[in-house]
Amino acid sequence: MIDRLRQMAIFAKTIDHGSFRGAARELRLSPSVISHHISQLEESLGVALIYRSTRKLTLTPEGHRLLAATHKMLEAVEGELADLSVSATAPSGELRVTIPSVLSQSHFTEQIASFSSAYPRIKLLLDFSDTRRALIDDGFDIAIRMGPKAKSSATSRKLFSVKRKLVGSAEYLSSQPLPADPKDLIGWDWLALTPVHSAPIAFSKAGGNRESIKPEPQVFANDAQALYRLARAGAGLAIIPDFLADADLASGLMQNVLPDWELNAIEVFAVWPANAPKHGLVHLLLDALTQQKT
Repeated sequence: MIDRLRQMAIFAKTIDHGSFRGAARELRLSPSVISHHISQLEESLGVALIYRSTRKLTLTPEGHRLLAATHKMLEAVEGELADLSVSATAPSGELRVTIPSVLSQSHFTEQIASFSSAYPRIKLLLDFSDTRRALIDDGFDIAIRMGPKAKSSATSRKLFSVKRKLVGSAEYLSSQPLPADPKDLIGWDWLALTPVHSAPIAFSKAGGNRESIKPEPQVFANDAQALYRLARAGAGLAIIPDFLADADLASGLMQNVLPDWELNAIEVFAVWPANAPKHGLVHLLLDALTQQKT
C-alpha cells in the first residue's frame, strides 16, 4: 500500500509538471525512476494511465479519474500536515479555571482576554463563582484563590494584591455618629461575606496604631458583588475590594469609613495540580498572568 501511494504521488506530480523530467527535478529523482514508478502503477492497476509521445504526456480516461482522486488525497494530507505543523508551534488544548466571582469586575478579566487573544487555539472554560471549588475533585486545571496571605509552594503562585475598603452608603452614614476609631463601629449594621465573617477585622493606621474588632453582622452573603450592592442600598457597612466601589466613591454615593485607617490587602494567587507539565498550558497561563500583574 505504501508503494502504491508513493507511485500515485509521483504520477500526479508528473502530470502537474507535464513531463518526467519536470517531476524528476522537483522530487529529486531521475526521469527513468519516475517512468519506472508510473509503469509499475499501471501494471498493478491493469490499465494505461498515460499516452506517451516524444512531445507530451496525455492522460487516458482512467488516468483522469486517478489524477482527480490523487489530488484530493494529496490536498487532504498536505492540509493535515500544515495543521499539525501549526499545532507544534502554536499551543492548543483546553484549560478549566475556577475564579472568584468578584474578580470578574477587576483587571483580571483583561488579563484573561489578552491571553486568549495571544493563544486563540487554547479553549478557556472559566468558572466564576464565590463558592470555593475543589481543584482536583471538580476537575480544574487552575484555581484562582483570594486570601489574606498567598500560599508559597511548588504548586501555588501569587498573582497580585487587592486593596480593601470599609464602605457604607452616604445615606446610611448620615444616620450614624461620626466614628473616630474602629471600636466605634462595633454596634453598627454590618454585612459579611461567608465563610470569612468569623475572622476579626484588623485595622492599621499611620504611626503604627493597630486595632482589631469582631462585630456581629446582621446580613451574610456568599457573593462579594451582592454584598456590595446591599451596602450601596443602605443596609450597612461592608468590606469590599476597592475596585468595586471606586466609581461610587468618586461620585459620593458611597463613602470610605475611617479613611485614616487601612485594612490588610487580600492576595490573589493561583494553585494547580502537582502533576501539571512544567512546559504545558497551565504554566503558560500562569506565566502570562504573572507577567501582566499590576
